[in-house]
Amino acid sequence: MSPSWRKPAGMIVILLLIGVWCAVIVSFSSIVGAWHPAAQLVFYVVTGIIWITPLKPLLRWMETGRWR
Repeated sequence: MSPSWRKPAGMIVILLLIGVWCAVIVSFSSIVGAWHPAAQLVFYVVTGIIWITPLKPLLRWMETGRWR
């Protein structure tokens, strides 16, 4: 059984997703930095969890070749 090209491609997409998401969140740092520390904590926890949402279909595609 030969390795699938989907796994390396999926890993690259995951790394790009993380990089883009980090750049987007960091672009808000000047605004978020002025907030109360508790509000900052909530913001960073929520945004730290949100990026995981598109991973399930991507990981499914990497394993099976289907999005659904």
